[in-house]
Amino acid sequence: MVASLVAFKLNVPLQILWINYRGANNEPIHSYPQIAQPFTLPQGITSILMVDDVVVSGKTMTAAKAVLSNIKITTLALKGKADIVLFPEISSCIQWPWNPTQST
Repeated sequence: MVASLVAFKLNVPLQILWINYRGANNEPIHSYPQIAQPFTLPQGITSILMVDDVVVSGKTMTAAKAVLSNIKITTLALKGKADIVLFPEISSCIQWPWNPTQST
């Protein structure tokens, strides 16, 4: 969701690298993030802006960087650990509008 907004604002193409690590309750479901679908970038791409909503441990970005080891990567997150953090003052959990709370 966040990446699509950034791509739209920057008027650049969006490529999605599907990584499976956490479940619906935000708990890890794997010991390490898993690449969920094959991924390749178009020929000639030498640098990218990697976007994630929240980066806590950095494991997902590390897994993504391993797939893109020959590319210059700048990371962006709304909160957490990244090269560019849009809301560094937020330290608590956030209820994003695109991920509504689950009723019990």
